[in-house]
Amino acid sequence: MKVALLAGGFGTRLSEETTVRPKPMAEIGGRPILWHIMKIYAHYGFNDFVVLGGYKVEYIKEYFLRYFSYASDFTIDLGTGSVDWLTSRTENWKVTVLDTGIDTLTAGRVKRAREFLGDGPFMLTYGDGVANVDINALLRFHRDHGKWCSLTAVVQPGRFGALRLSDDGAEVHGFREKGMVDGGMINGGFFVCEPQVFDVIDGDRQMWEDEPMSRMVAAGQVASYRHEGYWESMDTLRDKLTLEKRWSTGNAPWRVWND
Repeated sequence: MKVALLAGGFGTRLSEETTVRPKPMAEIGGRPILWHIMKIYAHYGFNDFVVLGGYKVEYIKEYFLRYFSYASDFTIDLGTGSVDWLTSRTENWKVTVLDTGIDTLTAGRVKRAREFLGDGPFMLTYGDGVANVDINALLRFHRDHGKWCSLTAVVQPGRFGALRLSDDGAEVHGFREKGMVDGGMINGGFFVCEPQVFDVIDGDRQMWEDEPMSRMVAAGQVASYRHEGYWESMDTLRDKLTLEKRWSTGNAPWRVWND
């Protein structure tokens, strides 16, 4: 089963990084967060990736084109240009990198990848969120419920309460605590999708979370896999520094792999 990774947005809230590279290539522990997400999936045996690039996609292409050589020792004959590859510390991954358009929105990126994702189910997630989701359990849940799409529902870390505001945002109409039992969960990505999802996407100018998801919800075709473990999204520099600290101190819950 293929894994599609949304990696084409501008990442304006992380401009400290994204002026020079796309947000999924911002590094945690010397590796792009995109790599960390791929390691999560590969740990569960899913290592066929389709990266849906857009903004500064050339940075992503360059990274994977050079990945094998950077991860390997070699001997090169400068006279002939021949290379003998020695020990390698690379990954057993197949990676397809697509330029899905700089202005294409998330649902449009998914639709543009249709021919590369095949006619069967596929996984999909955002290129900036890590978690210790049990991917195999998620897949079993999806198959048991038989919906077009299963999303992973999580509690947003660090957000302990939410305000209920007036339509214009000027008045507070109430307070609601966000907990594990009161419905205060959000879409954390880590989707499993059936090919029917392509049919609810009209084109490039649609966000995955808007019309396509709303149409599937209206049709009763979205299941929610409840994840009560760790989840975190890298939206801002503060988020990046938090993830970096977790990694450097050996407290990175998303590191489910052993190597």
